[in-house]
Amino acid sequence: MGMRAALWLLALFAVAAGLALLAGGNPGTVALFWAPWRVDLSLNLALLALAGLFVVLHLALRALALFVRIPQQARRWRARQRERVVQGALVDAQVQLMAGRYVRARKAAEKAIEHEQAEREDEDDFAPSPSVLALAHLLAADSAHALQDRTLRDTHLAQALAFLPTRLAGALEGELKTGARLRAARWAIDDRDPRGALARLDELPQGGGRRTVALRLRLKAARQAGQWSDALETARLLAKHRAFSGVAADGIVRGLTLAWLTTAHDGDQVRRVWAALERREREMPEIVLAAVQRWLDLGGDGAVARDWLQPVWERVAGQLPLRGDDPTRIDLARSLERALAVGLSPEDATQWLMRIESALRQSPRDPVLLYLAGAACAQQQLWGKAQQSLSQLVQLPHSPLHATAWRFLAQFAEHRGDTAAASTAWKSSALASQSSAGSPLVR
Repeated sequence: MGMRAALWLLALFAVAAGLALLAGGNPGTVALFWAPWRVDLSLNLALLALAGLFVVLHLALRALALFVRIPQQARRWRARQRERVVQGALVDAQVQLMAGRYVRARKAAEKAIEHEQAEREDEDDFAPSPSVLALAHLLAADSAHALQDRTLRDTHLAQALAFLPTRLAGALEGELKTGARLRAARWAIDDRDPRGALARLDELPQGGGRRTVALRLRLKAARQAGQWSDALETARLLAKHRAFSGVAADGIVRGLTLAWLTTAHDGDQVRRVWAALERREREMPEIVLAAVQRWLDLGGDGAVARDWLQPVWERVAGQLPLRGDDPTRIDLARSLERALAVGLSPEDATQWLMRIESALRQSPRDPVLLYLAGAACAQQQLWGKAQQSLSQLVQLPHSPLHATAWRFLAQFAEHRGDTAAASTAWKSSALASQSSAGSPLVR
């Protein structure tokens, strides 16, 4: 900075010296004739007079321009003042809405709307963007929704969308319109109107419809509408976007699939549900067991049920030994028992019996495997092996399978004609059932 100032000073001195030399040695004159007068001026004085006249004219023109622009500047100042009022009202509405003061938030938003509309009527040249009015209407609609005033909410929403034309000029208006539709979809879900929510979500552009918030709303709406296929697909997309943890995603997919299975009323519908599942989902024990149970309840083929159960069986058999009272393993035992009782060919019966016995050799005191071995042998009329396995089962600590095992033993005793043993087994079955249900025994 010091060097620059020094250079400017030297240049100023040089210019002053040049002007002094030019003016001091300039003998020229200027003659002005205005009959009958004549005025002689030195050339230096004439140049100074012209420069002064130029400066005076320039200042006069500037002053005239400022005077002409006074009304415009006054309008601009009023527009700025009103804009500050509108912005302050919008901030106040947002703060009051976040604080849960919905009446104050609505009044602040309506105040912003009134000032904005007054400015648009009085100062068209300086009117703010329509997005300000749309945002104020959205805040008022949000407040009205919190106050359960659906009529006022829908009115403000319609007015907000009216200020956002179909062909938007800027990205801000586009995002605001997307936000308005997302808010409308959320309000429809709160009103238990899933079809209205899905209609709002379908209006979103392609990019906006694949955002996480839009997918979450679509999942909720599809659940409410009972559109389980769309809900399952949306849950998968959310899992890919890492909107849920792995455990939470599996739980959501599992819950949606189980709910979908409960709506199936024939075998074809169960098959469609199964076909819509991904490979990983077909290996979830809860889903497989629910699908098999529903399939068999509707009179489905046992071979199909066994095919569905085989991956789960291999998974469970490869993790032995496990807790004998594991609900999943117990449900697997009951489902496999039902599947083995329907349409089982001799070859399939031999293969499944070999699988069960192979797993039982690895864990001979596993109650689930003992139960399956007894049930499979009973279905093949191998009464001695069935009674041996079930007798070992009832001697183990209490298991939810004891009641059914005692019923099998009672039937075996009746088949042999041993009335005393059958009576004892039936009583043990009743005791085991009451113990499993957690109800006290009445003596």
